[in-house]
Amino acid sequence: VQLQASGGGLVQAGGSLRLSCTTSGSSFSFNLMGWYRQAPGKQRELVAYISKYASTNYADSVKGRFTISRDNAENTVFLQMNSLKPEDTAVYYCNGRYIIDYWGQGTQVTVSS
Repeated sequence: VQLQASGGGLVQAGGSLRLSCTTSGSSFSFNLMGWYRQAPGKQRELVAYISKYASTNYADSVKGRFTISRDNAENTVFLQMNSLKPEDTAVYYCNGRYIIDYWGQGTQVTVSS
């Protein structure tokens, strides 16, 4: 099973980005899919997750600015990021959970002030 994240880039503060994470090689639907991020010198932290029943949870720091969604049929998860701030700069990782955790490679998001 492989997860492939895309959509990162460089954006000015206040701008938007949309991250996507596609899955290949799975015969199951992830119970949870989510996004984590890791800034330089910091631990990886949860950004948001969504269940297969569309229940969502967000880190306080992104509530009201980020929206997570998924396509269950395609095992794909998206993260719409609006009103980006410099402190959102990090490598963003997608995650899928079905018995164990599966991780995609990171995609860099850089927000300039």
